[in-house]
Amino acid sequence: MTRRVSNAAAILVAGVFALSACAPTSPGGATGASTATGTSSSTSRPTSTSPSDTTTTGTTSGTTTGTSTTSPRPSATPKPTATPPKPKPTGPKPTTPPPLSDSSTMKQGDSGPAVLRMQQKLSDLGYWLGTPDGDFGYLTSQAVMALQKTAGLGRDGVYGPATKAALDAGTRPKLVVSGDAVQVNLATQVLTVVEKGAIVAILNTSTGSGQNYVSQGVTKTAITPRGTFRVIFEVNGNDVGPLGTLYRSKYFVGGIAVHGYTSVPAVPASHGCARVSNQAMDMIWARNLMPMGRTVVVF
Repeated sequence: MTRRVSNAAAILVAGVFALSACAPTSPGGATGASTATGTSSSTSRPTSTSPSDTTTTGTTSGTTTGTSTTSPRPSATPKPTATPPKPKPTGPKPTTPPPLSDSSTMKQGDSGPAVLRMQQKLSDLGYWLGTPDGDFGYLTSQAVMALQKTAGLGRDGVYGPATKAALDAGTRPKLVVSGDAVQVNLATQVLTVVEKGAIVAILNTSTGSGQNYVSQGVTKTAITPRGTFRVIFEVNGNDVGPLGTLYRSKYFVGGIAVHGYTSVPAVPASHGCARVSNQAMDMIWARNLMPMGRTVVVF
């Protein structure tokens, strides 16, 4: 009897000992289940991998099963290939005209050293064109036309071979006055300013057309009278009259004056006055070339 009790006690102590040996193997890990049969079984820990690219599932029922799945990496999107631009057709390059020479034909709109040299020659002879600047503008055209008229050439304001020859020959108007005076040549349509017997300015002019016109109900003829006169009246500014607006007029007989106008053609076109360019009229006033009492000869 005593041996049986002792054996039973031994078995009980062994069971208690076995239960104390089956505690969890790690905190937060898989747990083990044991059966008290005098033996113990423990489960192994599952292998863990980086949580960034695996998923772990565990099943515990005396054993632990681990399943690991790797997420696929997205493939790079191919970049589109740029289409090269189509070459543009190239045409012939514009050619630059050769520079003007002293023998070139020159006209309004041209420019360059040859124009400047031509302007300087005109200015030296007395053909007024303002300040020589190398640009063939309106005033240069007026000066060229005055030279052409004086030389008896075609009056187009274009500097061609015949005009060049007249310039090279030093062609100038013939004087019929002496001392200080202004002469108006009706045949050539050229106005010349003379001081102390010397030419100081030669200008293109346009005098009476010879046509009939009506002013304030009266029919008149556009004639510039011939004779020797003197400046008797002047208007320093726009001079508004029944036949239009005159610019800075210098009257020498009745209603006939030397005045500025926007159009000074190659032929007689006025109602009787002697037109010059507005710029030329400014020059006459600035240099006091037609003061009150100055002699004016129309022939």
